[in-house]
Amino acid sequence: QVQLVESGGGLVQAGGSLRLSCAASERTFSNYVMGWFRQAPGKEREFVVAVSWIAGTTYYADSVKGRFTVSRDNAKNTVYLQMNNLKPEDTAVYYCAVKRGSVYNTGGFGSWGQGTQVTVSS
Repeated sequence: QVQLVESGGGLVQAGGSLRLSCAASERTFSNYVMGWFRQAPGKEREFVVAVSWIAGTTYYADSVKGRFTVSRDNAKNTVYLQMNNLKPEDTAVYYCAVKRGSVYNTGGFGSWGQGTQVTVSS
């Protein structure tokens, strides 16, 4: 099973930026999809974005479209989430996850990282 480790979280003021990283323990293969999710206190986990490992096809939640950008470095087995123009409502623990299948299906992720905290102050 793929092990995932997130990093890059922190405290930032509204309007600021952060870049999260998700490193996979092994090389991911052609039909893998990497996803980012977040969970705020007292709320359910929410889909943020998914990216196909080889083709780079992306699918964003409406709430982050235009502000967040996902990318991947195949050589480093790492996926990045660049978050710009952060808002207080983006405050959450951010998790990366991996599955096989379609980027457009936000379910079915089986391996999860431990999460990294993002706090946006107003």
